[in-house]
Amino acid sequence: MTRQEALELLKQHVSNKNLVNHCIACEAIMKRLAKHFGEDEEVWGLAGLLHDLDYDYTKDKPEEHGYKSVEILGNSVSEEIKNAILAHCEKKTPETLMEKALYAVDPTSGFIVAAALIKPEKKLAVVDVEFLKNRFKEKGFARGANREQMKSCENIGLSLEEFYSLSLEAMKSIAEEIGL
Repeated sequence: MTRQEALELLKQHVSNKNLVNHCIACEAIMKRLAKHFGEDEEVWGLAGLLHDLDYDYTKDKPEEHGYKSVEILGNSVSEEIKNAILAHCEKKTPETLMEKALYAVDPTSGFIVAAALIKPEKKLAVVDVEFLKNRFKEKGFARGANREQMKSCENIGLSLEEFYSLSLEAMKSIAEEIGL
């Protein structure tokens, strides 16, 4: 499956523009991490882009989240991508580097968006790693962003600071596309 096909499929199945933007942000971060680790950027990017493909169907049935995406995707993507999708929502234990990365990336993209939105400019350009680290300590900030899940970046050999740096760099590169 090409990136364009994946994006069209995502837009066909996900009605919320913010969620589509979340998936695009996760794609960008996954590609940046793949580059950092010398992995296949396209494969990692597709895992990020498609990870919430089933959200419209499963938002009220979290026990089905991930499984429905795998069903929709069928044989159009590799088992590696499907396993990463299942691992991001705890339907399987993250084992591979890509699975562990997507697990950490999912809440991080939303956390970074929340950080940009509390700035007067409402732009990613004014967010830096230090600002993210300070917000991380504030339990009331971006409550939906699971801190332990973000900290699991250590399982792929990155400190939270390094992880935020790579994630922020990736998201800034697509800021215009996601309206930030």
